[in-house]
Amino acid sequence: MTYPPTERTETVDTHFGTTVADPYRWLEGDIRRDGKVEAWITKQKNLTEDYLATLPGRDLFKQRLQALSDHERLPIPPEKRGDRYFFVRSAGLEAQPVLYVRENGTDRVVVDPNSWSEDGATALAEWAVSHNGRYLAYAIQEGGADWRTIRVMDIDTGRILDDKIRWARFMKIGWAQDDSGFFYSRNAEPEEGAAFEAQVLEHTVNFHRLETPQSQDRLIYASDIDQPLIHMALTTADGRYLVIHSSRLGGGNGITVIDLVEDGWTPEILVSSLDHAWTLIGNVGARLFFTTEEGADRGKVVAIDFDAETPAFQDFVPHREDAVILGSNIVGNRLVVSYMVDAKTQVERFKLDGTRDGVVELPRTGTAGAFRGRPGDNESFYVFSSQDTPTTIYRYDVATNTSTVWAKPRIASDLDQLVVEQHFFASKDGTRIPMFVMRRKDVTGPAPTMLYGYGGFGIPLIPYFSVEALAWVEQGGVYAMPNIRGGGEYGRAWHEAGRLANKQNSFDDFIAAAEFLKREGITPPDGLGIHGGSNGGLLVGAVVNQRATVDRLVVGADDVEGDVALEFAQGERRMPLRIVFAKLLRVAE
Repeated sequence: MTYPPTERTETVDTHFGTTVADPYRWLEGDIRRDGKVEAWITKQKNLTEDYLATLPGRDLFKQRLQALSDHERLPIPPEKRGDRYFFVRSAGLEAQPVLYVRENGTDRVVVDPNSWSEDGATALAEWAVSHNGRYLAYAIQEGGADWRTIRVMDIDTGRILDDKIRWARFMKIGWAQDDSGFFYSRNAEPEEGAAFEAQVLEHTVNFHRLETPQSQDRLIYASDIDQPLIHMALTTADGRYLVIHSSRLGGGNGITVIDLVEDGWTPEILVSSLDHAWTLIGNVGARLFFTTEEGADRGKVVAIDFDAETPAFQDFVPHREDAVILGSNIVGNRLVVSYMVDAKTQVERFKLDGTRDGVVELPRTGTAGAFRGRPGDNESFYVFSSQDTPTTIYRYDVATNTSTVWAKPRIASDLDQLVVEQHFFASKDGTRIPMFVMRRKDVTGPAPTMLYGYGGFGIPLIPYFSVEALAWVEQGGVYAMPNIRGGGEYGRAWHEAGRLANKQNSFDDFIAAAEFLKREGITPPDGLGIHGGSNGGLLVGAVVNQRATVDRLVVGADDVEGDVALEFAQGERRMPLRIVFAKLLRVAE
């Protein structure tokens, strides 16, 4: 295999007296404008595709992936308005999910984005139903861009109003209490032809009144400091408050609240620091509830009386040393808190005076959350998923503390034949690391194993359903997923322990996972493949250079049908590493 040559330039930078070579900086050029970069990518793509075409077994996996992917998906709980339930559903292999409404037991389509473009790349993004359930404001996303165009529909008639809001970006849609209009966030209109590279500057919160031109929209909030901030604005369930989360595109955020009942809509800053994460839970009257990491790296729930003469935050649910708060919601007359304990979900209930009120029993070990409901309404919904359970929506009765299935997809596979186990192992420095392992019940001895990792940006790898992993396990393979440092499985400290100067910990954890799998007889000595995408690509690239015991490498979690050919540097030598996904496959009989 002959790789296309990659030019090295003499580009160097000097930082604080240290000279740093950057010979491949020219590859940072935009493919849409830089012909040299485009040509390099085309040659690499052609080389890869020519190699992949020679591999056996690709048709088998392609057929199984198509069959396994051809099932109904409901990724989020329904939104209830009166007797109407609004929900998003993807039917099998459709390019885009469709928005439905269920009324009197009958489902009908509200918005179908699959008719918006020939290539299926135009999607339904954010959407919100007005308080009375009559109007729908929905955002259109074209080609995966950050920009949104917001339209409004009269749900009773299906008529699209003339309202057209452009240049919305990094935002939520929140309706005013009287349904006269909605709040959204936007950037200034970019120069013609430069929308795809426009910086996040001058991000503002605005109010659009129905059936008026966008030029008349009211500016509600903008930064008064000289740095790029984004402002995500949410309205509370009763429409009384507008709560603005302001962040610098990472880390923590500030909180600003506007009482929409008062004249003038005056912003009041509750949290000015951007050092810690704050998230609105909801309100009961003038009492606002938030989750925060300030003073609690693993999260806690606080409350504040906005009508008090001197509003002050009070701890409502203190932090737990053994758990990280994933989310919290007010449903019925209870506060429901979802915790992550060893990367698995536990859910607890609290009365609105702060006293503990038992737990919500989940169907099995896995991930649950996104409890959706409204204060005072006994009916709520949540999602549940695990490695052997596709995302299922449950209806939750707050008064009886019971759950029933509301929507569950059917999968073209016998999921009862799967086993999911959680193991713990010691990393190089002795740190205890959890890892999920999935296999078939009849696969009891060493079997070819795919080891997936991420370990970055404080993002936890929690149990979730993957048709790619399922296709591999069906054929007798093992799929393993360690919760390495750099993620958020144990809070901010776990994240910090795997980033910047501590990044080697992520690599050590991943290597230790591989060693554990082989030592315990789960994986044969020559049957380990590793893969990861995005930050996980960095991980596998580093690990395969540091340790030569990896048998196969797959870069890019999306490329599950076949294999990738890669050249990597080890010392002064250039060595081809061939990834043969199909040859790694060994059916366990």
